[in-house]
Amino acid sequence: MRFFLDTAALAEIEEAAALGILDGVTTNPSLMAKVGVVDFDAHYKAIASLTSGPVSAEVISTQYADIVTEARHLARLAPNIVVKIPFIPDGVKALKTLKEEGIPTNCTLIFSPLQALIAAKAGATYVSPFLGRLDDIGHQGMELIRQIRQIFDNYGFETYILAASLRHPLHVLECALEGADVGTMPFSVLKQLFHHPLTDKGLAQFLADYEKLHARS
Repeated sequence: MRFFLDTAALAEIEEAAALGILDGVTTNPSLMAKVGVVDFDAHYKAIASLTSGPVSAEVISTQYADIVTEARHLARLAPNIVVKIPFIPDGVKALKTLKEEGIPTNCTLIFSPLQALIAAKAGATYVSPFLGRLDDIGHQGMELIRQIRQIFDNYGFETYILAASLRHPLHVLECALEGADVGTMPFSVLKQLFHHPLTDKGLAQFLADYEKLHARS
């Protein structure tokens, strides 16, 4: 499973890239606003320069013609830009047009397997089911991943499942087990993946033994 970082913070992207496990970035206007970005285009370019992987940049338009125009603009910012399109009828219509133009897309705000099926049929490069938001309202978000995986495998869709709204390491683990192609997560969750109490305890013991050995010499 590929790891994407869901952020607009350049320092987080740089740190994750330095670890050698960053496969791409997803971001949106809300994340941009949180870090005080004013010039979205310049910031998208900066993010795209920090990773060779896909960078999802989101349209804010909701009408077909405007979505397509904005998507073309975003795609020109950098060669690794993937345009995030909301799952609405005009958005689905735009997916087909952008597919024909060779512009990769990420259909976002997916909450049902049928929405994912429609997006895949329309030509989306990625679909983004939001697990955490489903869990928040008492639904089983992971069941959505299972259903989408089965549907895509049944019919040979090449659309990638990009699991989003991952809130903790268990979400990441379950997505990997269920066959999600990508998991996008906040930097805080990515850092948690490294930790296990036995690893921490083992390292502390190794270092303590080393100090004892050298103290005798």
